[in-house]
Amino acid sequence: MQRYASEIVAAIDDILTQDRHLAAALAMRLILPPTVEAKPGKGMISSVRTRFGSGHAWDQFILPFYAGSGVLSLGNLGPVLARNHIVCIHDANTFIQPESYSRVFGATYRNLLPLIGRRARRVATVSRFSADALVQHRVCQSDKIFIAPNGHEHALRWDARRARLALIDELERPYVLLLGSSARHKNIEVILNQAQGLDDAGIDVVVAGGASSIFAANAAIRRPNIHHTGFVDDDDLAALYERALCLVFPSRTEGFGIPPLEAMTRGCPVISSDAASLCEVGGDAVVYVGPDDGDGWRTAITALSKDDGRRATMIAKGRRRVGMFSWRRSAELYIEEILRLK
Repeated sequence: MQRYASEIVAAIDDILTQDRHLAAALAMRLILPPTVEAKPGKGMISSVRTRFGSGHAWDQFILPFYAGSGVLSLGNLGPVLARNHIVCIHDANTFIQPESYSRVFGATYRNLLPLIGRRARRVATVSRFSADALVQHRVCQSDKIFIAPNGHEHALRWDARRARLALIDELERPYVLLLGSSARHKNIEVILNQAQGLDDAGIDVVVAGGASSIFAANAAIRRPNIHHTGFVDDDDLAALYERALCLVFPSRTEGFGIPPLEAMTRGCPVISSDAASLCEVGGDAVVYVGPDDGDGWRTAITALSKDDGRRATMIAKGRRRVGMFSWRRSAELYIEEILRLK
């Protein structure tokens, strides 16, 4: 969500910089809580820092006071009482997979999202799957929703030559890249449970990233061919994508699922779960496996490791596929909606 918000704001700013009349008509401001260390450097979007407040109290009471005629909220939550509110609700995961989240986090979202969805003038989301889920779980009505998906261009700005992760050069065997998270819906155990079979096939598993406090605790699985990187920055992630046999993405539910899009952008084949929005994002560029089919994951990975031609085909299809998802096009959708409500 942080990536989405920053990229959409930057894309809107670029559009306004190129069209001064539109910039004057919209007069957009970025409202910042006092805990933000520095003002983002923007062109036509001015920045205003509030004097106090943080967290949900800031969202609900301080932000609408400063907002004036309308609010664009890009990170799931926003002020319930704001006028002319456009909010992006990325998914309904706290309803679909409540056990993935801590009790407090899940309850907060399940109570706030319907209030925000009902009060907002328009609700953006990132996929058709998410739109349907928001309606199903009574977060908002379908006639309020428009779809403004994630984009891929940010991954083109990463530079694998600046990578500093020592593990990248230490690995001597092919590896699959798995993005680590203790969130149960990420379902990483289905891959880790295949580590022995992958080891027998000469394949390592690199688990990048770490857990977040919002997720419920989950047991780790350890084997000699499983390598945990901890947090990695974007340049390290670019190098991991580019050198991987493939990205494996076994999630049970995703509002969008941006890692497969990033992987395809960096020329990394993707083997993904066939759940939720993931087929919608990957199209025919991705190999799909059922989220609970452990043997299927191992078979798909080992088959790809033996077929360079298939890898090349998947890479080419992936590079074409990512062109369907653009931050600028999604930013244009937001501008259209803002103008409609003015």
